[in-house]
Amino acid sequence: MYEPGSSERVDLPLAVVVGAGGLGMAIARRLGYTHRLLLATRTQATLDKQVAALRSEGHDVRTCACDVSDPDDVAKLTDAVAKHGPIKTLAHVVGLSPNMADFRTIMNVNLVGPAMIADALLPHTQPGGAAVFISSLAAHLTNVPGYICPRPDVVKPILENPRKPGFMEELEAALGKEATTTLAYGLSKGGLNRMCVRLAPAWGQKGFRIVSLSPGMIATPMGAMEFQHQPVKLKLLRQTPIPREATMLEIADIVEFLVSDKAAFITGTDLLVDGGILAVLQN
Repeated sequence: MYEPGSSERVDLPLAVVVGAGGLGMAIARRLGYTHRLLLATRTQATLDKQVAALRSEGHDVRTCACDVSDPDDVAKLTDAVAKHGPIKTLAHVVGLSPNMADFRTIMNVNLVGPAMIADALLPHTQPGGAAVFISSLAAHLTNVPGYICPRPDVVKPILENPRKPGFMEELEAALGKEATTTLAYGLSKGGLNRMCVRLAPAWGQKGFRIVSLSPGMIATPMGAMEFQHQPVKLKLLRQTPIPREATMLEIADIVEFLVSDKAAFITGTDLLVDGGILAVLQN
């Protein structure tokens, strides 16, 4: 029953947004115009702050504290979705950059976690919906000079099954001393893109689309931190044909398109949004 003074919109479909940082909030705000929101991120304190802002703006939003790399937390999110769903839209935004954690943590949060989320939430989707997993330009750089992945013939098959028992140990053994956080970021995002390709047939049987979105440099707090630690980013920015960073609002525009009926024939692929820098690097 409707409660006076409430912004609840039981008539709207559900969008699950995983990640409540700058980009996650930009996407949540955009989807909140046409969806009820279920916002998930690692800590309840962050959720309380972000949800207060969303509700003050008139959004219908629920929360679930969830560390995507923790199977128990993913189960809690699944329970919340079962209560408030089904899902019309899934935006998986959370991720760690190279200077935020160690090799294993980056791989777990950026690849193993999304794989768990995908497997857990697919049964709670509704036909006609879509999922967008935020990836990165880094997924496309592992074969560019300076970003070469050692032993790609060995590593890539391992990345095909991030939920396999012993996945991390097998990957580290294949990489040896090359198992750096920078490589973890590129490999995890490349694995994420492949996951969206690999899952598209099964998701299509449920009437649900799945795509990855690989931004280049975006003006976010996390991106600003990486400029301080990785001088190569400034070099890339200077080479970008559109000589600036994308804004979070521009990425939200693209997510809004990808989950809309205007993109109803797009699934199982990656959309690269990098201002043209990969074209420069490959020439």
